[in-house]
Amino acid sequence: MSFADALAGAGAKAAGKRPYFLEPQVERVLAITMTIAQELAVARQRIDTLERLLLAKGVLAAGEIDAFVPDATASAERQMWNQEYIARVLRIVQQENEAAVRLDESSSGELAAELAAEA
Repeated sequence: MSFADALAGAGAKAAGKRPYFLEPQVERVLAITMTIAQELAVARQRIDTLERLLLAKGVLAAGEIDAFVPDATASAERQMWNQEYIARVLRIVQQENEAAVRLDESSSGELAAELAAEA
């Protein structure tokens, strides 16, 4: 997967403008924070599981993870993952920039209000 493909996938969104319930700046920071929190929670659980399994099976000795130094391939893969991760975290900023170009798009809230007014 190329970096461009990763960015395109990370930016996937529902059609229409994003509805806001708080000030847009607050919503943006909250969305970024919650994305990071979700990613961190999942990563922490998986790391804990791996470490416990590896230690229990005697595959890994205590302290080996902290002493690990990645080779060039692993470093490159980690850098790619970091770029994809930042793209996911900052997805809301990317989507808002794209939405600014498409000013004629309605939000789901605006569409609901229009439908309610027509009924």
